[in-house]
Amino acid sequence: MNIQNSTIEDVDAIFELYKIASDYQKKKSVVTWPDFESALVLAEINEKRQWKLLIDKKIACVWATTDSDPQIWQKRNEDPAIYIHRISTNSEFRGQHLVEEIVKWSKIHAIETGKKYIRMDTVGENMGLINHYTKCGFEFLGLSKLSNTINLPAHYQNATVSLFQITV
Repeated sequence: MNIQNSTIEDVDAIFELYKIASDYQKKKSVVTWPDFESALVLAEINEKRQWKLLIDKKIACVWATTDSDPQIWQKRNEDPAIYIHRISTNSEFRGQHLVEEIVKWSKIHAIETGKKYIRMDTVGENMGLINHYTKCGFEFLGLSKLSNTINLPAHYQNATVSLFQITV
């Protein structure tokens, strides 16, 4: 396994993984991701905040990070944290504990960048994801009703989110 920044050459693969994730969400009858803007992903790649995990030179999963997420984390955003978004797994690699690998990487990345927390959110009260993420080491902090969602993707509009955190 190898984790590295995604590149411009990965854009098509990233969007294919988003489609796979969205199709999977539809089958599970949970909140489905919208079509994300390519400008968002290109900005993340240029800012070195879009990541990929490679297995045998194939992209097994992707995710994005940010150092600030005020619309979701509100007052807690003042804490030094990295925020993980849009983990998308290639179905060929599902069941291989890739979130646990992301957690291991995130702990090192957080320490290297002076962060105290690793944080994630999911839209809604998805018990399957809550159980999965807590098994991967995240503490489930509960639900939070979002109030200012103007600049967030469509699935966050008028949403309640599940919040997760790991203290480094």
